Amino acid sequence: MENVIKNKSFAFAIRIIKLYQFLCDTKKEYVLSKQLLRSGTSIGALVREAEHAESKADFKHKMAIAQKETNESIYWLELLNKTDYLTNEQFESINIDATELIKLLTSIIKTIKNNG
Repeated sequence: MENVIKNKSFAFAIRIIKLYQFLCDTKKEYVLSKQLLRSGTSIGALVREAEHAESKADFKHKMAIAQKETNESIYWLELLNKTDYLTNEQFESINIDATELIKLLTSIIKTIKNNG
């Protein structure tokens, strides 16, 4: 069975790493992009940690942190867009992925709460 959140969070991390490289190499932006790199790559790491959670509560906790990291990533993306480091087109492209991730994580967390 395909693990959608695992695959999408990994693909998102790859996009974030490539965006970080672009921002450093092309735009000479190192501070905001470093924050984005940290939050954007930690989502997939938390999803992977959750795969081997010690309990249902631990799983939910890791997914909730992944959700927060996704929300933080969206913040950094918005900031990079509004300060002209990212064009609207670049922002929209990756923001679609981030929004999809946050919706998936929210759905997973709600399902856990309802089946608690």
